Amino acid sequence: MSLRIRLSRGGTKKRPFYRIVIADSRSPRDGRFIEKIGTYNPMLQKEDPARVNIDIDRAKHWLGVGALPSDRVAKFLANIDLIKTPERREQTKQQLPKKKAQERLEAEQEALTVKEAPATEEVAEEEAPAPEEVAEEEAPAPEEVAEEEAPAVDETNDKETESEEVEEDVSEKEKDGN
Repeated sequence: MSLRIRLSRGGTKKRPFYRIVIADSRSPRDGRFIEKIGTYNPMLQKEDPARVNIDIDRAKHWLGVGALPSDRVAKFLANIDLIKTPERREQTKQQLPKKKAQERLEAEQEALTVKEAPATEEVAEEEAPAPEEVAEEEAPAPEEVAEEEAPAVDETNDKETESEEVEEDVSEKEKDGN
């Protein structure tokens, strides 16, 4: 016999009250059960200790026998540390934003990266002259210093042209979007 620890609904219309029961998995939700081990009153505040009552000894016994808890009862049992917290199910695609919203988010992220990139380039340009000045002060060999300075100038020019191209692309996208 496959046993389940599950909720059996009682109470009146719009005023639910549940019994936590041990039942055969094939029996109806509110039908025959083997043993009542607790109650759950969703109408009470979450902080209220009377919201969920479970006989811990009986719950341990039935878990040891092989009864499987339903999803909701598993959360209750995890809250009192009888079982480990059940894993959350993966969210479906329905939870994701729609196509236009995703495009807007991607555009915002790109705009942020573009704004951050020039700021980091400016910081890199400011930091670059400082090591050159230190190298000039030491000046062990003037030929080596000249060779080191030339590639540094080329790199900064490349970065400046790249940033200008990115800014032009962004401005074109903004014009197209408006």
